[in-house]
Amino acid sequence: MIRRIVYFFSPPPQWYLPVIIVLGVFVGVMVLIFRTSRAHSYLSDKPETCMNCHIMAPQYATWSHSSHREVAVCNDCHVPQDNFFRKYYFKAMDGMRHATIFTLRLEPQVIFIKKAGVGVVQENCVRCHNELIRDAKLMSLVHHLDHERTDRLCWDCHREVPHGRVNSISSVPNARVPLPSSAVPEWMKVSR
Repeated sequence: MIRRIVYFFSPPPQWYLPVIIVLGVFVGVMVLIFRTSRAHSYLSDKPETCMNCHIMAPQYATWSHSSHREVAVCNDCHVPQDNFFRKYYFKAMDGMRHATIFTLRLEPQVIFIKKAGVGVVQENCVRCHNELIRDAKLMSLVHHLDHERTDRLCWDCHREVPHGRVNSISSVPNARVPLPSSAVPEWMKVSR
């Protein structure tokens, strides 16, 4: 059975070298794209990963000056946390949308969260703040309000948490944010 499958997909002997060359070029281009896009960094939860794209500078800068910086990173709020599969499925779908938009240079001047993201952020606000209340045994306004049964979003009242009044990429023009490292290897930068 396996022998038949291999035979079916094998090119004629005169095509071995051209097929190997084409496959080598294809694999090389894929490795280059993977390295240039820093695709491996998206598997982590580091906030600096969001800075792979310059358009996220206002969001990173405002988060880094907020109180949320001490307890939450980007993925804690913007990615589902209820199970492993949902988390990485959402990350993959959202990441592909972002990659497509930024590769085709279709990013808007003002970034708004999409409908799927709204639900995720709301879930994570309620989840995290309910955990904090249980852990600290606090009785607070969050505890008294039944956020699961209301149609209001957390940021209807807490408009500037944690990103402030971010409106566009020009809203924090002098923000100090980590820049992505160069995709060009050091050995290629050395002139001889």
